[in-house]
Amino acid sequence: MSTETTPDPGREVEDPIGYFLQDMTYHGKSDRTRSAYERVLRRFETFLDGSQAVSDASHRDCMAWIHSLRRSEAADSTIATYASYLHRFYAYMAQIGAFDSNPMTLVVEEMDERIDSNPSRREIALPELREFLETVSHPLDHAVMVTLLKTGMRVGELCNLDLRDLTLSDPEPVRAVGGESVRPRAQLDGRGPSMYVSPDPAAGEVEAGEERSASNKRKRSTVIPVDEELEAALGRWLAIRPDARSGAEPLFVSTSGSWGARLTPDMVHHIVERHASAVGWHRSGGDAEENVTPHYFRHFFTTHLRDRTGDRGIVKYLRGDVGGDIIDTYTHNWGDRVRETYEANVYSLYE
Repeated sequence: MSTETTPDPGREVEDPIGYFLQDMTYHGKSDRTRSAYERVLRRFETFLDGSQAVSDASHRDCMAWIHSLRRSEAADSTIATYASYLHRFYAYMAQIGAFDSNPMTLVVEEMDERIDSNPSRREIALPELREFLETVSHPLDHAVMVTLLKTGMRVGELCNLDLRDLTLSDPEPVRAVGGESVRPRAQLDGRGPSMYVSPDPAAGEVEAGEERSASNKRKRSTVIPVDEELEAALGRWLAIRPDARSGAEPLFVSTSGSWGARLTPDMVHHIVERHASAVGWHRSGGDAEENVTPHYFRHFFTTHLRDRTGDRGIVKYLRGDVGGDIIDTYTHNWGDRVRETYEANVYSLYE
């Protein structure tokens, strides 16, 4: 079977799911990743119950499946993962010309809107958030929370950041603890203080020589500006950052029992929830509407920056919700526009 992905309108594929899974194998995806995709995609196929082929499923069919998952009381994170798998499957099949379109595109957008517009979610005013951050003194904990609040990135994306994904105002490259400089990615050249977030890392797969414990869910690579407040928080952390266990040189590593190991999503959740519990913003058994978690910071970033800029396109780009085909419709100076808009409107976390 061919591994090429050149669009071929009208291509007929007898078993689209099997074709997609085989292509994953050709492209070096791990057995664990392939099995995870197969479970989810076959589950969706079963949901359709033979009423129609996977290739003919509509936006409504996909949304009905998402609703069925919610009724089954699946965790929000599980539903988001399942949706991303189905979205990637349809995007690929549309790319090679086997399917006419990707019915999950609108579903994913609607899910994003639903997550960030929950009227019963706890609301925290910016002055309260500033007071909260004043109680977080450890440089790692502080830098993690400021990064989440200033970038809106997902927990997995934060965990997957390496030193090469960061440039600061100092023209010298960021240095590992041993003193060896780490050259930033070429995508950051000439961009000013920035973070690069790739869509590529996936749980169970090797990236930069290290097997990752979390997946990035971006639709495209993103360069996020680093303002003075975030740069200061990162600087305090880098000044005490331990030697990393991994040659990939993770940006954030543990300073506790797993000394020097890349932070995992569980570690990040523990950091945020421990500090939130101390001020009454999190309790064991509380639901997503009550508890402040790392995802709440993504919600906070989205809501405030969207209200301040009125530019949904830039906010969606920063969140990683916009595909490359959308960005390509903008002007060549898109990166400058993002930085100017971000720096003019991002909220201050310190008075």
